[in-house]
Amino acid sequence: MNKKTAERGASHAAPKKSPVLTEQTQPILEALEEIQGYPVIAFWHSSNCEIGHSDVDALAHVVDRAAHADTIGLSVKSDGGSGHEALRFIHFLRNYYKRVILFAPFECASAATMLALGCDEIHMGPGSFLTAVDVSLRHPLSPTDSDKDPVSVSHDEMSRIIRLWNEHPNGNPFPEVYKYIHPLVIGAVDRASSLSIRICKELLSYHMSDGEKAERISRELNSAYPSHSYPITAREAARLGLNVKAIDPEIESGLRKLNELYSTMGQFLRSDIDEEHHHDNLICHILERRGRQIYYLQDRDWYYRKDEQKWCWMNNESAWHCAEQNGRGWTDRIFHVS
Repeated sequence: MNKKTAERGASHAAPKKSPVLTEQTQPILEALEEIQGYPVIAFWHSSNCEIGHSDVDALAHVVDRAAHADTIGLSVKSDGGSGHEALRFIHFLRNYYKRVILFAPFECASAATMLALGCDEIHMGPGSFLTAVDVSLRHPLSPTDSDKDPVSVSHDEMSRIIRLWNEHPNGNPFPEVYKYIHPLVIGAVDRASSLSIRICKELLSYHMSDGEKAERISRELNSAYPSHSYPITAREAARLGLNVKAIDPEIESGLRKLNELYSTMGQFLRSDIDEEHHHDNLICHILERRGRQIYYLQDRDWYYRKDEQKWCWMNNESAWHCAEQNGRGWTDRIFHVS
């Protein structure tokens, strides 16, 4: 919390701060590396945070380019995000390691499923699941919700509307569809769907030489499931044709402990100052390897603008942080990603 907010809330309790538990997470990662015999990177998102451009830049601060190893382990827990950045993430790792082994004991959804496609092996357990990667797009010309904000338009939903209409032909469906969805939005969603299939095929090509198989898997993930959040369990992922392995119980136990600590770090903390001001603190992205932990801290004040009847943020001190081992202790520094 900055000085202005501190003065305003002097009579209130100190703002809540997200705990940084590097000294507790590091022994778990070290133990995982000892079991597997190769480096392991943990990639974790709190709820409602997405894989984005800055994650790939943060990855560059985690990967030890001086270390020589053919294989890297990647533990992922994420609800998804950008497919473009999933491709960049895997491409970056593949420049330094010949093999990428994925450990996914929890959700590995949407764009995180794309990450899984780029890995040689996918280790899953009883609580693991991937999801479909069908495209939805929020366009400036999209239909709006009750708050006048553009809503996401799904390619699969549009395709189902047209298919149902064709099953009961009664003229051209598009004039009716255009009343609700702008033609440019339909074109943009169709283009994005083609891009999603292309990204999936590109990721699979890192380890799969059978082009027809890669094409089939990519299309099924984009259109064969009735819901974007449909849980693709280890059994279903193997049926799909992915190289799925049963996760080692000892590895899963360690990753569950790691997730508990990350979840503690990633609690959403709000400090109420008065009716019109509060302060938010949240660690939403974590990347960690032995000797270094990178995390993104959202740290900002909010105030209620009465004339517009909405909340606005100010005094934004959000930034990426790097916790690094320095002798027997740990130092924390801020670094910026453009």
